[in-house]
Amino acid sequence: MPILVADIGGTKTSLALVGSAGGRLRITAEQRYASRDFASLEDIVLRYLSETGAVCHLGGFAVAGPVQDERSRITNLPWEIDARGLQRQTGLRSARLLNDLEAVAWGIAALAPGDLAVLHPGEAGAVGNACVVAAGTGLGEAGLYWDGERHHPFATEGGHCDFAPSDEREVALLGFLQRRYGRVSWERVVSGMGIADLFAFVLEWRGGDPSAAPLEVLAAADVGAAVASGAASGICPACGEAMDLFVALYGREAGNMALKHMALGGVYLGGGIAPKNLELLRRGAFLDAFFAKGRMEGLMRRMPVKVILNQQAPLLGAARFMLAA
Repeated sequence: MPILVADIGGTKTSLALVGSAGGRLRITAEQRYASRDFASLEDIVLRYLSETGAVCHLGGFAVAGPVQDERSRITNLPWEIDARGLQRQTGLRSARLLNDLEAVAWGIAALAPGDLAVLHPGEAGAVGNACVVAAGTGLGEAGLYWDGERHHPFATEGGHCDFAPSDEREVALLGFLQRRYGRVSWERVVSGMGIADLFAFVLEWRGGDPSAAPLEVLAAADVGAAVASGAASGICPACGEAMDLFVALYGREAGNMALKHMALGGVYLGGGIAPKNLELLRRGAFLDAFFAKGRMEGLMRRMPVKVILNQQAPLLGAARFMLAA
């Protein structure tokens, strides 16, 4: 019988069934829902089961927030999820919660070579701890402890650590964001919402009038996506500067995470932003910032850096998590 899996984020929630075929996990019946259109996860699951007619006994739910005692409050949604309540309302025999980045970490072992894009090959045959840094709606981070034989994924909330500026422009950025939000975390700059704020900062930093920016960017429902598009097309210099800043900050925080985990086994970039901006990541600013760790630069260059292209990694990971339970 297939396992019901879900990837629950602040923007969308994906549900699917996972079974085994030819020794590999296979995803079927995937459907996506706008998270904010529903009052609770239970409502989405019941809708999915009704629409697909699926019958499942096990459910693994990757949630964008910390998980404690099978409960979670979603960071960017007004939802509280209780696995036991989810079982009762959906008829599942067993429902488990895990952090969404922990699910990505579990999913790495299920990925094929074509599911990854190499930004930096690192040291040949390198093994050891690994980590995942994923910019999307927010900034998620997870680790994989290497015991000498296999990896053990674990969740963190590292994306909520304090942002630290490193030059005059970033000091100004910190002040700009403090005026808006008070405390400033890395998630405030390395995320979709962060791109929108970086764009607004660039306009202020350059002393430009917002009217100088393309109207389609300013009026977009998703300013972050519009800024990325404006940068890629070259029609918006402010967009280009904002994305260059974003990429450098992403590289620096990925390097911070890699150092803290001694990630000689690999650094994986998850989330939806990296695959959509692969060429921008390859231009050099990301890796320049990733490597720039002073006396630790030689160590950083030994670490492979890869982008996860397969957006089903959290679903595959949730299934592997349930099978290992």
